[in-house]
Amino acid sequence: MSKIKNREELKRILQRLKKSGKKIVFANGCFDLIHVGHLRFLKSAKKKGDILVVGINSDLSTRKIKGKGRPIINEKQRAEILASFEYVDYVTVFNETTVEKTLEILRPDYHAKGTDYTKDTVPERETSLKYGIKTVIVGDKKCHSTKDIIRVIVERYKK
Repeated sequence: MSKIKNREELKRILQRLKKSGKKIVFANGCFDLIHVGHLRFLKSAKKKGDILVVGINSDLSTRKIKGKGRPIINEKQRAEILASFEYVDYVTVFNETTVEKTLEILRPDYHAKGTDYTKDTVPERETSLKYGIKTVIVGDKKCHSTKDIIRVIVERYKK
């Protein structure tokens, strides 16, 4: 059984899990070139509940957020990589630049965001409040980025 689901499939699965008493955590991002910051963020998010759902920005929305040349890894491969992590229960890909619509559809118990946010600066704050979704800030200090990894690669292999 694949862990990768579209939002409507996932909605039905999560409704059943919630009825059985499971707490659902939703975390999201582009996850282009997986690095230790991603791992720490997701492991920390998983500790907040029973089921961890990871939303991945599609190639289109990643390009809108990160700019030309991104993503490096396409959405299907990024989803497959994240689905292989033992602490990730489900993965879904979304086209929007924020996860407001995804939160509205899935209605998790928790929305996990990285330490580059506060509960007041999360773009989806109003949506979370509207649906009773608790925002949790998880992971280590944001000192890892795909952009920095790309810069190091370019510098080292320029010659």
